[in-house]
Amino acid sequence: MGFRRLRAAVLATALAALPGAIAPAITPAWAQAPQRPLVWGDSLPATLDPHAIFDVPSQFVLLNVYDGLYRYQNNPPQLVPWLAESHTTSADGLNWEFTLRQGIKFQDGSDMTAEDVVYSFRRLLTMNRAPAAAFSPVLRPENVTATGPRTVRFVLSRAYAPFLSAMPLVAIVNPRVLAQHTVNDDWGAAWLAANTAGSGAYRIDPATYQARVSMDLSRFPGHFLGWSHNPRPIEQVRSRPVMETSTRVLALLRGEIDATDSYLPTDQVERVERNNRTRVARDESMRVFTIRMNNRKPPFDNRDARLCFAHAFNYEGFNNTILRGLVVRNGGPNPNNLWGNPSDLQPYTYDLNLARQHCDRARAAGAPLDREVEIHVQNELEQTVQAAQMFQADLRRVGINLRIVPNTWAGITGATGRAESTPDMWVHWVSTYFVDPENWIGQMYDSQFHGTWKASSWYSNPEVDTLLRQARSSLDRPERERLYQQATRLVVADSPDIWVYNTLNLRGLSRRVQGYQFSPVGSGGEMRLMSLAN
Repeated sequence: MGFRRLRAAVLATALAALPGAIAPAITPAWAQAPQRPLVWGDSLPATLDPHAIFDVPSQFVLLNVYDGLYRYQNNPPQLVPWLAESHTTSADGLNWEFTLRQGIKFQDGSDMTAEDVVYSFRRLLTMNRAPAAAFSPVLRPENVTATGPRTVRFVLSRAYAPFLSAMPLVAIVNPRVLAQHTVNDDWGAAWLAANTAGSGAYRIDPATYQARVSMDLSRFPGHFLGWSHNPRPIEQVRSRPVMETSTRVLALLRGEIDATDSYLPTDQVERVERNNRTRVARDESMRVFTIRMNNRKPPFDNRDARLCFAHAFNYEGFNNTILRGLVVRNGGPNPNNLWGNPSDLQPYTYDLNLARQHCDRARAAGAPLDREVEIHVQNELEQTVQAAQMFQADLRRVGINLRIVPNTWAGITGATGRAESTPDMWVHWVSTYFVDPENWIGQMYDSQFHGTWKASSWYSNPEVDTLLRQARSSLDRPERERLYQQATRLVVADSPDIWVYNTLNLRGLSRRVQGYQFSPVGSGGEMRLMSLAN
């Protein structure tokens, strides 16, 4: 929906909500008018199938429309039982058994049982799309079984320390709904791309869904946790992404949307906070700003070429001047505030003389640094453009021609399935999908994950592979920490990417939004916790 149509639609909704007659003076204003919908201006995913996609926009659907056995809450994020009331695990870490809560219902009114959990995991593992990457190395579909109406057993092929931490990635879907829409054994994938089969706190109106454009939600009164925690829950949510940053902020200031995305540019923070109807939620996150380099494509198959680029980025200028110090320098792939980082890790410095030295060595070795290098940015996220523009100017000073290519998240990630189609460079964040080094360094730099967007630098180091695989198989936390620190030192020395900062989450909000609660997993997009002050 275009900006003017969005504004008109929201204004029309507001006008339609006005009472037709003047109520007695003793009637509170909030009691005489229906609640205006919340208009959420963050990004939408390319598909609604929670087993087919694994990115930040998909987290909004996962949090609100579906439930998992466990979920992250609060900040710092805490892993809490959700659909499961408890779990047990064997001493060797191979056998896990989860017990479901009683009385859980899907949105069609049917009861959830252990067989539905089995179906969901088998669907995920058989389809083997992006969210399956956290489980497929250690779990086969036939090794997920129901041992009772409310108990599910997982038998892993080898110990996998992040297993419980990754559990919130898996949405439990309704197999009875999907059975009605399965074509050619596709697990209902074609239908679920634009429909839902969940038990979450909000239902999607499929008629309103357009990929990355629009989606309407309504509250599901039968959600298994109930609504006693929230006396005035939000009844209707209109998700309407606004692609251009200044237009998005203007829509918030005018009251046409109630929330921006969580990447609010720092130059817009004061503008939002000066408005008496809006505010900025500032929350420490675990989201690393990363500039990727395709290590399979010359010149980035040369370590000196990569180091040339790493020393040519002005970290202090970007973090402290452009972003006004609202971020923290992050010198490696894991967030600074996560265990597994070496305490003595030295980030790369901005040093154009050193950059030139590495460039000279790379050219002497035959690296084609005279060719134009492309960097793809997410045009709807202004920080990625700002970083590329600053980088372009400094690289020109060391004799490198960088061309900025506008793109979108979906366009970039769609190209990263093969090294040949992956851009030379691209800019993005690695967000918190689950809280373990496996979420960052584990899935970014183990070569078995090549073909996923997380591993799209196409980096390969057999020693790093060995360390990361040992770390995810060990049940000894101190040993895991030692292995991740060793792997991190090797990865940083190879400089496959450029790591810039760990973010402060900045989301513009209307002051009528109450109860907003941030967690790094999901970026504060859990609607069931919020209410509205009309």
